[in-house]
Amino acid sequence: MIDLYAMGSPNVVKIYIALEEMDLPYTVHPIDVFGEGQFDPAFLRLNPNAKVPVIVDRDAAGGQPYTVFESGAILIYLADKTGRFLPEDGPARYDAMQWMMVQMTTIGPMFGQYVHFWRYAPKDGNAYSLDRYRTQVRRVLGVLEGRLEAMPYLGGRDYSIADIATFPWARNIGLFLGKPAEAEYPKIMAWVEGIAARPAVARALQAVDEVRAKITPYDQADTAATDRLFGRGTHTLA
Repeated sequence: MIDLYAMGSPNVVKIYIALEEMDLPYTVHPIDVFGEGQFDPAFLRLNPNAKVPVIVDRDAAGGQPYTVFESGAILIYLADKTGRFLPEDGPARYDAMQWMMVQMTTIGPMFGQYVHFWRYAPKDGNAYSLDRYRTQVRRVLGVLEGRLEAMPYLGGRDYSIADIATFPWARNIGLFLGKPAEAEYPKIMAWVEGIAARPAVARALQAVDEVRAKITPYDQADTAATDRLFGRGTHTLA
């Protein structure tokens, strides 16, 4: 059994998808990020970096529970545990790994910063930040579009953890950039549609909806909790 500490962000969605795709039984423990749940001492013992997702594998090798945090590390751990969605060795393994790292180092951070400045930052004096991160989002989407013109999946011929990692971000192109932007990336959108049609992905997204109903929505968080989450106000470090 896997214990999953989660909310509904794209970095968490990828772990729901992996668990469903790999047929691993799991129990969800909602972490109310906009209610400061990630700062609870019990959670910090699992991840001192105060971030979701986290898993605890109760059936880990060696007979002792094993805790993994950081979504990319979790995906690799689960793929190696099950022998699924990541080749064991050779170029195919590293093709999948490097495209997953594109998500970890560029897609996630650039999308995340863009959404932060779009949704949470003061409107005055914010144009440079929005322009910078929107440009980076569009640039990396162009990279993905080119890859999917050449290959059916990001890692190559087969569906892999590279696709599992990237899908939760790419499916929100219309939300983040406006619905007309979807037409600019036909290969990405076809790939998104294909992944969304997978039964395991549908189950994962349903589970995500269920956990979202148990935590504080971002637009209902109080100012103190939001300031602590984003490290602003009294939580700004000089």
